[in-house]
Amino acid sequence: MADGLKGRTALVTGGSRGIGAAVCRALAEAGAAVAINCRERIGQAELLAGEINDRGGHAMAIAADVSQRDAVTAMVDRVTAGLGPIDILVNNAGIAITRGVDDLTEDDFDRTILVNLKSVFLCTQAVLPAMRAKKWGRIVNISSGAARGAGSIGPHYNASKAGMEGLTRGYAARLVKEGITVNAVAPSLIETDMMSGQPQLVSRIPLGRFGTAEEVAKAVMLLVDNAYMTGQTIALSGGMAFN
Repeated sequence: MADGLKGRTALVTGGSRGIGAAVCRALAEAGAAVAINCRERIGQAELLAGEINDRGGHAMAIAADVSQRDAVTAMVDRVTAGLGPIDILVNNAGIAITRGVDDLTEDDFDRTILVNLKSVFLCTQAVLPAMRAKKWGRIVNISSGAARGAGSIGPHYNASKAGMEGLTRGYAARLVKEGITVNAVAPSLIETDMMSGQPQLVSRIPLGRFGTAEEVAKAVMLLVDNAYMTGQTIALSGGMAFN
């Protein structure tokens, strides 16, 4: 897809590291201008934007708390002014607060739903007018195997990701006639900061290793490139089955 996205603008939330950074690089390599969102790590986001720009791409870093409506509105306005109307949205921002059933608090639950689920709603609503005006849009939500399986983080995390997949299907069904596709990628046990210090989890994976952020990015790009696929979730699990 070299230069296949030339003229397109992408926004990746939580884009400064891990899966988000890999997605930013892949989008830039395909020719898209990329807005790299982060909440706090603006230095990391700026380094990644500089790397992309040095390679002949076009990127900007933008700090915003995507769980807050006003922050999302301001971010979309800034990206539109700096790079153009947003054609591609990758909802990757998320938190993983590991808790057992007995130590899970109401605050843990509320924060997880706010950051992992409400942010998807807020960002999607904010980019839809520009996508509708062009009759072209790609929205990809980064879910998790925890949307369908037990997972290792906790039931609050399961709920946030299951909700994200519900949003994915709901938006897809309502936007399908407007040239806008909405899909999800559900990785499990990817080698990122979230999984650091948990090497024992490798034993759960039939393939025998963690997945990579780059492998997740390839699945995202498949969805961006496919106008016929919508309302779907692609699972990347190294052979783990979820019932």
